[in-house]
Amino acid sequence: MVLAEVFPAAVARRVVGSIKGGIMKTLWIVLGVIALVVLMLGGWLIGGLNHVVRLDETVNSSWAQVENQLQRRNDLIPNLVSTVKGYAGHEKELLTRVTQLRSQWGKAATQASKMETANQMSSAISRLLLVAENYPDLKANQNFLALQSQLEGTENRIAVERMRYNASVKVFNAYRRTVFGGIFASMRGLTEPREYFEVAETAKEVPVVKF
Repeated sequence: MVLAEVFPAAVARRVVGSIKGGIMKTLWIVLGVIALVVLMLGGWLIGGLNHVVRLDETVNSSWAQVENQLQRRNDLIPNLVSTVKGYAGHEKELLTRVTQLRSQWGKAATQASKMETANQMSSAISRLLLVAENYPDLKANQNFLALQSQLEGTENRIAVERMRYNASVKVFNAYRRTVFGGIFASMRGLTEPREYFEVAETAKEVPVVKF
């Protein structure tokens, strides 16, 4: 009688223990799955936030290279103006315009104003070099020829860096327009699209000076 009474109790305990073990195992599996999902979502969120920052920094870096070349061009302006003035002093209006634009670019407080002034400078320099074609002595001046060559090389570098900058802006702006990209950009405070550095239509019409 004693064994008969004990045996069912032992079986019941084993059954209850087995059920509890199964429940605990299932619970740990569920918790593991939840933890994995949380880690995946956290990694995705961090990755998205970091990605939009990297895209923004690429745009900033590309613009810095554009500015370097624009500054290089600005550094050539005083010598160019001085050389041209020695042979074509009566082109005062154009020489003054170039000088003013150089100063204006240096004082520009925003990227947009720098772009606008840079485009105006490109047009003004092209007109100045074109006018110089009317002065044989100036065209034969070695200092002027050296400056002309340096300016042409600088304009080419500006064009290359502008293209790279615009490419990075395109990637950033396109990412911002995606569903999650827009969310990540907003979370990082990058709510505005970056501006393209486009060539002014007037600059496109200026004839190329050959030397």
